[in-house]
Amino acid sequence: MNDLTLPLSGLSSVGGKSVVARFDGGMLSSDSGVLALAEVEKRLRVADRLARCIDDPRSPDQVIHNFADMIGFRMKMIAAGYEDGNDANRLRSDPVFKMAQDAPPSGRDLASQSTMCRLENLPDVRSLLAMGRTMVDLYYASFRQIPKRIVLDIDDTFDAVHGNQQLRLFNAHHDEYGFQPIVVFDGDGRFVAAVLRPAKRPSGAEIRAHLRRLVRAIRSNWPNIRILIRADGHYCSPQIIDWCRANDVDFILGVPPTTTLRKHVADLEARTTARFEASPKTNKVRRFKEFLDGAASWSRVERIIARVEVGAQGADTRFIVTNLAGGKAKALYEDVYCRRGAAENHIVLEDASRRRPNVLHKSDGQPVPAVPACRRLLAHVGPARCDAETLQLCRRAIRHAAFAPHQDRCAGGRDEDANPPAPADILPRPTHPAHRPRSHSAARDITMGRRRPETNPPTATCKPHLPSRRITAGA
Repeated sequence: MNDLTLPLSGLSSVGGKSVVARFDGGMLSSDSGVLALAEVEKRLRVADRLARCIDDPRSPDQVIHNFADMIGFRMKMIAAGYEDGNDANRLRSDPVFKMAQDAPPSGRDLASQSTMCRLENLPDVRSLLAMGRTMVDLYYASFRQIPKRIVLDIDDTFDAVHGNQQLRLFNAHHDEYGFQPIVVFDGDGRFVAAVLRPAKRPSGAEIRAHLRRLVRAIRSNWPNIRILIRADGHYCSPQIIDWCRANDVDFILGVPPTTTLRKHVADLEARTTARFEASPKTNKVRRFKEFLDGAASWSRVERIIARVEVGAQGADTRFIVTNLAGGKAKALYEDVYCRRGAAENHIVLEDASRRRPNVLHKSDGQPVPAVPACRRLLAHVGPARCDAETLQLCRRAIRHAAFAPHQDRCAGGRDEDANPPAPADILPRPTHPAHRPRSHSAARDITMGRRRPETNPPTATCKPHLPSRRITAGA
């Protein structure tokens, strides 16, 4: 009988040293990092929280793998780079994945791909809404102290799909079929919420519904918190502006340039161009101006800030709108609005080699119905949060990727602040009494390696609310 564990002989030496191949190493795995991730997941209990949102129709005496174990296994697969559910058939017997699920390496195998598929097709719309609210609850738990104010960065990202998936739509800009989920992070890089949607520009009514649920959920725990909505020109609509004013929410949004707005800065553009031409050695010349104006669809005029920048490529003019009463135009644009460029890094980086653990992974885009696709979006969010918590254990500064190239930045050659303040701390004081700062201290930046607050966590409890019927992975 041939012994398959005998060493493979006859291999050529390398560098004067013999090479021996043996097959008696026992159970091996190349994913030992999952064990460290499992320790963080045990502390956060993400899988248990999500499992409680799904009704289990199975007979209790016939259950082998409970929902918490399956969700935890799926999350760790994604975190380890196995985003395709088919990999479960091979990884279910991996000793490291078994130990990460509190199972002995020689014990029963984990859930198979078919079992995972049934799990992803099981949640209904209300289960998904509850799971999204659970992710918001995890956002609350990331603070040790109630913050005075938070900044919510809202943006969308394109996710190409393959096959006839529900909710898929052709996007001319990307020249592909896909989804365009809306993802919300706070100013410090913590994930807050997400919503799965077709690959088209979101309407004002759609964004308003998402913000209404999200802000309601946040204020159910923190009723006196000040909230700033920060987004690009895609989210500047009369529905959003009117809703923010009616609900005492601050906003700073990009505004698409129009002929009317350009008339206000025509003289400034000419003077800035002349100044640049007078000193061509200057890298760029940047000037600011603010005025009151508004689109015909707006219910009132708003505070508009214009940034005019002239360089070797010509003049570049940007506009933003805000309801913040204080602050200079330059400070609001450079120190508040331009910081939203960091949110691009927290959502998606096309180059996989530059991804960070707090960046959402894109799905494989396999043909699945809309509700399971939304469930899969949540599955990608869970390990991203766990990985971010893992990095916090290092207690050291974390270097993130640079801002996306298309994002507006501060003038070239300007010295960067070595210790920039937290985005929420540089906002002007609000004029509305409900948004005046309380005695609580604002939470500091934790994703950049700063010290987290050391006071006791808040004791406020969440108040349930009726969710919308939209398929949502957010609030």
